[in-house]
Amino acid sequence: MEKAVRLSEHKSAKDEPAPVMPRIPLPARTPPAPLTISDMAELFGVTHRTLHFYEEKGLISSSRAGAMRVYDDDDIARMAVVNACREGGMPVAAIQDMLAAMVNAASPEASEAIFRAAIVSCKRELTAGISTIRRQLQQLETLLSGIEAEDETEPAEIEIDALSPVQMQCLQLMKEGLDTLRIAMRLDIAPETAASLEREVIALFNATNRSQALAHADIAGFFEG
Repeated sequence: MEKAVRLSEHKSAKDEPAPVMPRIPLPARTPPAPLTISDMAELFGVTHRTLHFYEEKGLISSSRAGAMRVYDDDDIARMAVVNACREGGMPVAAIQDMLAAMVNAASPEASEAIFRAAIVSCKRELTAGISTIRRQLQQLETLLSGIEAEDETEPAEIEIDALSPVQMQCLQLMKEGLDTLRIAMRLDIAPETAASLEREVIALFNATNRSQALAHADIAGFFEG
């Protein structure tokens, strides 16, 4: 570590009121303040650039001892809160809002309540994000399963007369691109009946979906002439 700087030699560069920090544990073997920027970076496992960024965003502050940037006990405590929040995935903007609210906190207990509320909010957002990712992964798995099923499914050997007249009509309407509701209207049947009929046609061609059924029907010669 760099040579320690006497606290009495500090020149404060802090013009705004400091927030009341919640009581959270500091890193093990935290050296006595003041800390140089190298000491601070090593203590929290971050880079000098990260510390500069946090200062630019108003998340932490420092003082000057000659040409050196140094951090006192309050700065270290504040960095501990900011670092814990960032490691937990809290956005910089949310930390800024939290610290702004802590400026008006009347006690560490009030500050801890603000801290807890911010953590709960972040956890809620992360949980929602996880749920979204799970749904997206499930959708991708479904798409992949469909593609693999199409690759593995062979066209059924089926004769034209194997389909009933209404099934043939349904197949033709599927080829024309009509959806289930329009097929129901054209055949003058209930939408539920049309959906069932479409499933029957798809199954007859050993297919898993409409596009695959039409491809198998075309290969089997159902659309010739």
